[in-house]
Amino acid sequence: MSMRKFNNCYNVICENLAKYRKEKYMSQADLVKELNLLGINMHKNDIYLIEANKRTVRDYELWGMMKILGVSFEDLIKGIEKKIEK
Repeated sequence: MSMRKFNNCYNVICENLAKYRKEKYMSQADLVKELNLLGINMHKNDIYLIEANKRTVRDYELWGMMKILGVSFEDLIKGIEKKIEK
């Protein structure tokens, strides 16, 4: 079974995730450590793939990222209209 894409994107949060992570002065490894403390098992490479738009995001991963970064769902999907209109 192949991965489904939306307008050639695996996810729509890639750019915003990287932006908010960097605003918190967190490395990808730092984010993974915090996610693991929440019981969300991820690896640094998973964050890289999400930010590079090469991997989908599971709902519980999204929740953990929002919690750790202190952002809302709306923050993470900001700008989705640009991806829709392509």
